[in-house]
Amino acid sequence: MAKIFCIANQKGGVGKTTTTVNLAAGLAQLGQRVLMIDLDPQGNATMGSGVDKRSLALSVYDVLLESASIAEARTRSGKLVAAGCSYDILGANRELAGAEVEMVELERRERRLKTALAEVDQDYDFVLIDCPPSLSMLTLNGLCCADGVVVPMQCEYFALEGLTDLVNTIKQVKANLNDDLRIIGLLRVMFDPRITLQQQVSEQLTSHFGDKVFDTVIPRNVRLAEAPSYGLPGVAFDPASKGAQAFVAFAREMLRRLPKMG
Repeated sequence: MAKIFCIANQKGGVGKTTTTVNLAAGLAQLGQRVLMIDLDPQGNATMGSGVDKRSLALSVYDVLLESASIAEARTRSGKLVAAGCSYDILGANRELAGAEVEMVELERRERRLKTALAEVDQDYDFVLIDCPPSLSMLTLNGLCCADGVVVPMQCEYFALEGLTDLVNTIKQVKANLNDDLRIIGLLRVMFDPRITLQQQVSEQLTSHFGDKVFDTVIPRNVRLAEAPSYGLPGVAFDPASKGAQAFVAFAREMLRRLPKMG
């Protein structure tokens, strides 16, 4: 059975997509079978995985409206195959924005992704879902089928406020829609150890959340920022960069923690 993790944070610009595609590439590099699902209408995780969102014949939109299965809609990037870290991609494009409106009156609207994933569960070790930065019907679909949430966050004051909102959202979804849902861990991203405030917030996180904070820290790294413009995760774009090595280390830590996740 695949472990299904949402990469989520209600605050925008915290590196959710960067985390999703690089964790997917890192896990694939370590021999794991990975499906990356892009639930954001912007389609950045799709483009960042080497797939042109404009040329998608089928996308996550078709899966949510039950006009296609995941097996029919998934694709794989040749760029990732060449880089030795390929994973399956269930892509998204602007069509997905319309799904919100179309799903309002549909039955089981929060559980459509869960139903679709049940058919391919045995094909993967990990399913990683890139969620949009809001509590929408799309995010709910992700949270309803997930075993847990990985929260990327910057070590800044406003990030702590956003985390409180996210924890409350997860509690609500757990109480009403998905009893298995929990926070798997907090990942510190875009970290610059020279900034005193970031060190202080990092210490606050570890003292408050304990082992829920991943040991791996993702540094602020230019190569990670450049990679999406080449349609690649940083792990594939420049494997020697500090950012790429940190994400591979994060993938290793994820595998190490797996037995404790139940």
